[in-house]
Amino acid sequence: MTVTQTHQYPAHQAKAHRLPAYAVFAALLASAGLPIYIHAPKFYVDEYGVSLAALAAVLFGLRLLDVVQDPLFGRLSETLRSKRGAGVLIGTSVMALSMLGLFAIPPLLPPLLWFALMLTGVFSAFSFLTINFYAQGVIKADQLPGQGHLRLAQWRETGALLGVCAAAIAPVMLGTVMGAPFAGFAVGFAVLALAAVVMMRGEWVHNGLPASVGFRAVLGDALARRLLVIALVNAAPVAVSSTLFLFFVESRLEAAGFEGPLLLLFFLSAAIAAPVWGRLAERFGVKPVLLSAMVLAICAFAGAMTLGPGDWAVFAVICALSGATLGADLTLLPAVFATRMARISPSAAEGFGLWAFVSKFTLAFAAVTLLPALEQAGFVSGAGVSSPPEALMLLTVLYAAVPCGLKVVAILLLATTDLKET
Repeated sequence: MTVTQTHQYPAHQAKAHRLPAYAVFAALLASAGLPIYIHAPKFYVDEYGVSLAALAAVLFGLRLLDVVQDPLFGRLSETLRSKRGAGVLIGTSVMALSMLGLFAIPPLLPPLLWFALMLTGVFSAFSFLTINFYAQGVIKADQLPGQGHLRLAQWRETGALLGVCAAAIAPVMLGTVMGAPFAGFAVGFAVLALAAVVMMRGEWVHNGLPASVGFRAVLGDALARRLLVIALVNAAPVAVSSTLFLFFVESRLEAAGFEGPLLLLFFLSAAIAAPVWGRLAERFGVKPVLLSAMVLAICAFAGAMTLGPGDWAVFAVICALSGATLGADLTLLPAVFATRMARISPSAAEGFGLWAFVSKFTLAFAAVTLLPALEQAGFVSGAGVSSPPEALMLLTVLYAAVPCGLKVVAILLLATTDLKET
């Protein structure tokens, strides 16, 4: 029995009533991903005086934990397939409570230890939920008419990018109306978690799902391995720029107060562009469209090399362009990988266990390499605080030049990869 013979959903029902639930759940997961790397380190530096190097070490340590736990979560997802809904409910509860502990509750232990414990809860639950969500999406997409994986990816990744937009700007906006904006953000996150669980409650099907074929089928497939490597290299520029974004705006551009609007512009551009990239890929093919987006990303990052104090308006244009290219990265690559999983590992849980690890490893690796380097160069975070010229130059090189180099590598890898087998 093939995947497409199980759990047939009526097309009109899938379009009208079910795909929005995937967008909302994706928004929840996205809110607990990239924005936490943007906000949490700076929050603990400013509020509790934790050093950049110490935070970087914690973030990297958590990713080393993921080396073990993400593949195990993939296996656990398969084991609990008949109780996937209950597992998702528990995972969502852990993530919401950990987010409240991270931002809304003063540390009950030394701040660095509390930071590590709360992030462990957030990221572990995030991993488990992401694996289940994307694995279920492979089954879902096969029931949709036409290019189901691209169609689901457009809903899912647009929802994810809107979630990132909201999470990126929320603490800044809440800061204008309340004294504890990050606490308000954590409470809002918990409310979104409840809404996402309710909307997805009927989607965690298990009867008739194909049996797991294990990690060997994924890692033994040349194209799947290649896609994982491309994802790793291509995600690294976003990891670098996201880790340094707030520091770049505040210290290099000397535009304190503009961080929120610029972040919103970046992620909103990605959200608006995501469905456009999807439609272009349906018409012209994934590979040429994705390569075009990568070239545009290099042009955008290169422009940031020339910026200095007061250049926030030019940087806004760069944010819009680079954000738009992010929409292609987050929509097209997961769709290609999901299509491949549908052929070689239809249950997909192990495959997306590896995908989740690749996606998060880049963020942690960026943090553990970039933040200590800046601190070693004498960089000091804070509006109105002066850092040595060499530290600011290093900040610019790391933020703009390094992503360009990584994108070039990603382009070469993708250009030499045959995607016709997907």
